[in-house]
Amino acid sequence: MNFTGVKDYFSWFYYQHQIISCWAVLEPWKRSVFSTILLTIFAMVVYSAYVPIHICLAWESFSKMCGYHSPLSN
Repeated sequence: MNFTGVKDYFSWFYYQHQIISCWAVLEPWKRSVFSTILLTIFAMVVYSAYVPIHICLAWESFSKMCGYHSPLSN
């Protein structure tokens, strides 16, 4: 695999992203603050969408193992 080609592709893709979203005109500290805010919001959305499903599945598994049938598990 040609890693320099992959690295060049990702750097080109990142550059295009900066140009299209106008991040190239921001100062580096503003870019990092904005990126941190966006990453935090994205992480909270993923966490709130992903974790409750696993909690319900874990509850269902443990309730079946213990012989307890809760209203959550059908």
